Amino acid sequence: MDSIEKLSAIFERFPGIGPRQAGRFVQFLLRSSQKSRAELARAIESLNASVHQCTECMKHHSGKHEACSICENPERDRALLAVVASDTDLLAMERSGTYHGGYFVLGGTISLASEKMNGLHLRELIASIPKRAKNGLKEIILAFPANPEGDATSIRLKEELVALAKEHSLAVTSLGRGLSTGSEIEYADPDTIKSALDSRK
Repeated sequence: MDSIEKLSAIFERFPGIGPRQAGRFVQFLLRSSQKSRAELARAIESLNASVHQCTECMKHHSGKHEACSICENPERDRALLAVVASDTDLLAMERSGTYHGGYFVLGGTISLASEKMNGLHLRELIASIPKRAKNGLKEIILAFPANPEGDATSIRLKEELVALAKEHSLAVTSLGRGLSTGSEIEYADPDTIKSALDSRK
């Protein structure tokens, strides 16, 4: 496999990218200047050196501290914790400007094929709840996509959190159907996210 084919195969691993789009990416890079390609290569290489996961919410960030800027912000509402599937969902909620609580990035949703939560940060989430409750947490919002995987993940998390929620008097809610069935949070507009938050139950 030559360099062009190898790079195209790598792009095909990206979510939602097929062979045709992967080929377009490679052709774009071939038409780009050597300086632009070198800049891209350096940016990718720097991910290994500077990006790490926040010890509080599991979001990837490139800050100097272990916790990200959101978790370190004293202005955030500690009474609310939104559990999201991915960094992109977190960023979509931030862009909406309608949510000002804390976050926890689960790292994906349950695969319906296996119904297993391998690779998800469930253990870390559960371990963090007592400390968060001590710091004022009142509500855990399960903010997952409005699709079968997201629904299955919400149901499973409610089961896992029921004892902790009772012990610490926490409400466990899910986003309302401001999100239409099948929609992804990362593609939702601010008004849709606001509606989903306002109608959570």
